[in-house]
Amino acid sequence: MASYIMDLGLIAVLVIGITALMGVMANGVGERVFGGKSGTDIVNRDSHVKNGWKNVGGRKK
Repeated sequence: MASYIMDLGLIAVLVIGITALMGVMANGVGERVFGGKSGTDIVNRDSHVKNGWKNVGGRKK
């Protein structure tokens, strides 16, 4: 019975892990293939908007 539970847990971890990795890889391929020229446009726009903002919160260093 213990070996059955161990096998079930191992298979569950493998299925969840493989599914998560496939999602990450598919997202990366999708961004490269279908991202076009403006793949980083949103990131650039976001950093432009945040330019000059004061940092708030956190601990003083």
